[in-house]
Amino acid sequence: MADKNRILIADDNQPNRELLEAYLATVDCDTEIAVDGQDTLAKVKSFAPDLILLDVMMPKLSGFEVCQKLKSDPASRGIMILMVTALNEAGDIERAVKAGTDDFLSKPVNKVELLKRVENMLKLKDVTDELERLRRYIEGMEDSSGPKQ
Repeated sequence: MADKNRILIADDNQPNRELLEAYLATVDCDTEIAVDGQDTLAKVKSFAPDLILLDVMMPKLSGFEVCQKLKSDPASRGIMILMVTALNEAGDIERAVKAGTDDFLSKPVNKVELLKRVENMLKLKDVTDELERLRRYIEGMEDSSGPKQ
């Protein structure tokens, strides 16, 4: 794969952002920062991330709201979302799943756990993207073969 994966770190707390950036230093990726929910949605359009590390408790729009908006939009539905939050009640996890998150990680973040989840989510994104390319290719072949019987 020629292009580096792009990871958006969305957290309103600067020390949290710096910690996540430091943890990701060993991952071959480009990172971008978002400081609130609205900023996250804007950066998704300009940066086109493969994965978002999304804090739940943010100003303007919560991580739940951001996740729901991204997962309900066909243009951003394929972005992997890892919610990273201090919330760890069963109800919070259920709410994150209902919003469409792909995974959930509680703070304080364990570096090894974070890196393994990021690695797995990026692999899954690559496989999902390849399947989508193949699906479009097959549909194109069917469309060009003339009318169906």
